[in-house]
Amino acid sequence: MGRWKPGAGDRLREAALSLYLERGFEQTMVADIAERAGVTARTFFRYFADKREVLFADSSALEEEALAALDAAPATTSALDGVAAVLETVAQMVGDDRELARQRQTVIMANADLRERELIKLTSLSAALADRLRQRGIDDIEAGLAAETGIAVFRVAFSRWVTATEDLVLQDIMRETLDRLRAMAAGG
Repeated sequence: MGRWKPGAGDRLREAALSLYLERGFEQTMVADIAERAGVTARTFFRYFADKREVLFADSSALEEEALAALDAAPATTSALDGVAAVLETVAQMVGDDRELARQRQTVIMANADLRERELIKLTSLSAALADRLRQRGIDDIEAGLAAETGIAVFRVAFSRWVTATEDLVLQDIMRETLDRLRAMAAGG
């Protein structure tokens, strides 16, 4: 497939994930990914800053959609209910292809640098959520707690979803995980 054909970004993502699973992240070079995708390394760098970003390229879109979901919540919505709206949106965005999510997570968990990158992206999302909650008039402590709670619920629910042997829906797991957290906080 030549570099002039459409879909280079998707082909690069597919090629990278495939190679990471076959060879390992460290053993895969940008040139290998580009070759498998049928493009040049130069084309690769038009889409991604480095080979790690292939796995995290959707982070900014996820953050934008998460903040839009929070903004769409009524002004009287509590901090935690606002975060629940964010979790619904995030689950819709990432919950449509569990096999792809499993493969991506396998690669990330096998590499310390990628785990660190994932934590940085989640920390960035948490900070953005807390900031937006503060802009909505939520006090600093509650905003920070709600944002961090949302990230914790996401991580626990996502892990359950990608490792489950039965067919589960990420949105359902997100809701259940948040409900369990609320019950724990209420002393139940």
